[in-house]
Amino acid sequence: MANVLTPLIPGIYQALNLVSREITGYTAAVARNAAAARAAMNQPIIVPIAPPATIIDNTPGVTSPDAGDGTADSTTIMITKSRSALVRWNGEEQLAMENAGNYDGYVEQQFAEAFRGIINEVEADLFACAYKAASRAYGTAGTTPFGVSGDLSDSAGLRRILTDNGAPQTDLHVVLGGAEVMNLRGKQGIMIKANENGDDGEFRRTGAISTERLSGFWLHESIAVQPVTKGTGSGYVTSGTTAKGVKDVALVTGTGTVLPGDIVTFAADSANKYVVNKGVSAPGTITIGDPGARTPVPSGNALAVGNTYTPNVGFHRSAIQLVTRMPKHPTDASGKPTDQAIAVRPVTDPVTGITFEIAVYPQYRQVQYQVGLAWGCAAIKPRHIATLIG
Repeated sequence: MANVLTPLIPGIYQALNLVSREITGYTAAVARNAAAARAAMNQPIIVPIAPPATIIDNTPGVTSPDAGDGTADSTTIMITKSRSALVRWNGEEQLAMENAGNYDGYVEQQFAEAFRGIINEVEADLFACAYKAASRAYGTAGTTPFGVSGDLSDSAGLRRILTDNGAPQTDLHVVLGGAEVMNLRGKQGIMIKANENGDDGEFRRTGAISTERLSGFWLHESIAVQPVTKGTGSGYVTSGTTAKGVKDVALVTGTGTVLPGDIVTFAADSANKYVVNKGVSAPGTITIGDPGARTPVPSGNALAVGNTYTPNVGFHRSAIQLVTRMPKHPTDASGKPTDQAIAVRPVTDPVTGITFEIAVYPQYRQVQYQVGLAWGCAAIKPRHIATLIG
């Protein structure tokens, strides 16, 4: 059975080379969670999150203070998708393409499109996972960042949010859309001039950003970064006072939707742009990103939902987790696969490190190849995620 896939392996790796360098920056920027990869579909893996420390005065006494307990928070990671891209041939089709001399090249293209489709789905899921879980945002909706020559306040503002939130200052990443990267390439001389950048690197010579850092962020570009449409919410006001550090904000009076990922401000706190992590479709309670309100918001305070925007997301790598594994085949008591696949082989993308499954299913006078992957993602630390508005 090993020979079923062996002749195809060179073409499969060539197909990976064709697509693995598409602009899928999230897969390179986020963390991989190996523990959750053992989970079944939709089986939650609990990730504990420690509460803030208890700080006390050092007061001498006969016994040590009766303090130090805390209530742990937690989040979950799940594998939520198991998908396959299909390539199928019958004997007559194969013969016709072989006679024309096109069979090998065409099959290679089919596998390239299979890998491409799955990688792009993973990338889109990571984008949604990231922008809906951010803490706060910087910038102006409809204004593409880095548009003013020599002005790096956009990346500096993003960095300040993460710094204020206590995010680690190393291993920071930002995933940008195409328009933002175009501004970096075309308008930011510090990025393209060796005497100002201090490095005659790849960005200046080839335009590649994957080896560049700006304001402490490793730069990435993603085709998944797209405008997101704001909710329809209007007329909402707060119900009760929201204390500093509180994430849940009760809303009354208004109508319409406040969606996860919406950028909101309060009349009493217009300086901070909060990202909604959990929304509403009627009066109720929204959740803004950790660490919650920066200042107290009084009762009856008007909520404003920001305009439609493009989320460019900065984060510490550990804040967003990606889980991938090969789809699980049923087995008998001895562990032998019991489905109809006659050959299964893992193939690892050398760039993203994602391991796909290639499975062969014989059919009547035809054969089907399946390129499969199971995956899920989770934002486990919203206070280490921030949005640069475009």
